[in-house]
Amino acid sequence: MKRPEIDIREIETVKEMEDCITMQKKVFGSPELEISPVRHLIVARYAGGFTLGAYLDGKLVGFGLTLPMFRGEEKAFYSHMTAVEANLQSLGIGAKLKWAQRDRALAVGVNYIKWTYQPVLARNAFFNIERLGATISEYMPNFYGTGAEANEVKKQVEEVDSDRLFADWNLNSPKVVALSNGEDYIESGEVVRTIEIPPNWNEFVVKETKKAIAEQERIKHEFQTAFAEGLIVRGFERSETNPKYLLYKE
Repeated sequence: MKRPEIDIREIETVKEMEDCITMQKKVFGSPELEISPVRHLIVARYAGGFTLGAYLDGKLVGFGLTLPMFRGEEKAFYSHMTAVEANLQSLGIGAKLKWAQRDRALAVGVNYIKWTYQPVLARNAFFNIERLGATISEYMPNFYGTGAEANEVKKQVEEVDSDRLFADWNLNSPKVVALSNGEDYIESGEVVRTIEIPPNWNEFVVKETKKAIAEQERIKHEFQTAFAEGLIVRGFERSETNPKYLLYKE
């Protein structure tokens, strides 16, 4: 199947930003309190950030919001949010948005972008690490507060903590450069530890919430122990039964 032609361009008008708000509600199913409003997108733009939109036949089908930040004295970006229409999420639109985000950052002299994602989501982990070349060395327990994962569909998971991993995207690292050019990249060094996660967290946490919470605690402990020892995630292995993070010595 031929992938559709996707146009990536910067979101600039209030109407375009309003379309991003509508998409947030559709994709994330979040309550109104959790939605980033138009004013947020406007302020981000004039504070040095930007929002990129993905368009298919003139219709917004995805967007990414990027905020300005500092890493010490170095200017950097924080990738706050990326959303893609649910029925189009297997067409590479998210990747197009991320590579366009990288191009936009490099054009203004920024070499580093960071973001968070749920440690237990195998698909996101593989995308961030193996498709984009991000590395991981920091675990943030309950980043948004308990119950932040709950929405209108998943009211059952209101007692689950919103743990996150920070993804570090060094835009000029050999791995990221190779992947940006569509080339393969083989990690050097030896895998010294692995951390397994459930293959289908979203189903697991709804059907067996107590077991899922126990698994989340185990995963958190393993990551925190590994990072305290100076290990870093540089790989992820997909599996239908036991997907796992691959950790290396720095």
